[in-house]
Amino acid sequence: MAQEYLYEKLASELVTKIKTGVYQAGSKLPSVRLFASEHSVSVATAVTAYYTVESFGYIEARPKSGFYVKAVTLDTVDSPAESTPDSIPQIVTGQEMVLQLVKATNQPQMVQFGAAVPDTTYLPISQVTKAIKKASNEQGKMICNYLFPPGLSQLREQLARRMNGIQCSVYKENIVITDGCQEAIRLALRACAEPGDVIAIESPTFYGLLQVIQSLRMRAIEIPTHPEEGISIEALELAVEQWSIKACVLVPTFGNPLGCNMSDDRKQKLVDLLSDREIPIIEDDVYGEISHSLPRPKPLKAFDKKDWVIYCSSFSKSLSPGLRVGWTVSKRFYDRLEYFKYVSNLATSSVAQLAVVDILQSGKYDRYLATVRKQHAFSVNKMTALIAQFFPSGTKVTKPKGGFVLWVELPFELDTFELANRLIKKNISIAPGKIFSMTDKYNHFLRLSCAVVWNRQAEAALIEIVHEINTMQSL
Repeated sequence: MAQEYLYEKLASELVTKIKTGVYQAGSKLPSVRLFASEHSVSVATAVTAYYTVESFGYIEARPKSGFYVKAVTLDTVDSPAESTPDSIPQIVTGQEMVLQLVKATNQPQMVQFGAAVPDTTYLPISQVTKAIKKASNEQGKMICNYLFPPGLSQLREQLARRMNGIQCSVYKENIVITDGCQEAIRLALRACAEPGDVIAIESPTFYGLLQVIQSLRMRAIEIPTHPEEGISIEALELAVEQWSIKACVLVPTFGNPLGCNMSDDRKQKLVDLLSDREIPIIEDDVYGEISHSLPRPKPLKAFDKKDWVIYCSSFSKSLSPGLRVGWTVSKRFYDRLEYFKYVSNLATSSVAQLAVVDILQSGKYDRYLATVRKQHAFSVNKMTALIAQFFPSGTKVTKPKGGFVLWVELPFELDTFELANRLIKKNISIAPGKIFSMTDKYNHFLRLSCAVVWNRQAEAALIEIVHEINTMQSL
């Protein structure tokens, strides 16, 4: 388990006292020196503890006066309710707008709240660079050749070992290396469904999945999903009874955009429900490693006794988006996954696979995860605190325990796609709610990525979002 520093322990204790009413809203906290003396720590440690609690949105510093408990804290911000989509199969359309937004936001001067891609300060750039150089120096012949499917044997061995560590019974012979998780999901859909087939998905869901379904000419049926409990198993069961559903694609662990983490009981019920009906479950577990605390949640694959879960993941969120190394796991569909990988693009980058193997074998990846999990927990709390402070009263925000995105519901009707276009002109990107659905259910929602550099520019950009919201509301 990752080491907990003294200031973190003190900050946690202080938050508990605020939550339990030891310190009331508006009350002044002990001075930094008194706090340090009471806990037998240095003033520097006490200051760090106070600033940590402040970043979580529970207290505020007042010039020449000290620290006070805020009246509005993270705990007073409500979460959005369970979604209520129209649960009928539909052809996916309108996803072209996503590419327009992505192109517009791919600029260095842009404050990137829109794309769910961590800033480079959250990534182990030095480790990745060294691993690539090592692969180039030591494996010159291999990096100049194709590593045809299923991919590098050593990498598949490492992945199988890691997955068995989270209670998934996986062998390297079940694994196919892919170009990221997006390709893994695409291959999985091709392996178990055909054009025109109905695919069950969460609502809202990651817009990249909608693009894949659209490109494969399949239909999707949106299932109500709760921000904390995940997809409604009851609604899914009704849909399965009514429609000929060929597969279900889910992000059950820190899903995007809701950030929900289904309980083990619900994961087991979900797997049992679909496995008994022989309906494949395509699991996107790309955020699973970014749990804000340990232990890391078990994926659906850990509950899969009948081999109906096709597991998909990558290192894009937790190591390096640019390496484009992902994988998919299935014994039942393995041959089709391997074949479709080959006919899609022959192979995944040799140097990237070799670099990831080096990082995994060295143990550096797990040490890095121990640090970056804390960074993401901090960033999510920071963003939530600022939303509680500046956004319109009644704004609702999800409360994820992993990942780094927030789903925000504004308290009034407002076209966040128009808001996104207005903000792009000011070098600020957001992800409007409309692109996370096939319908107009989420026009007044937006998704914000918290994995940015938290400086004055980022905070000013968030305040500018609020300014544009107020401007549009007053028109």
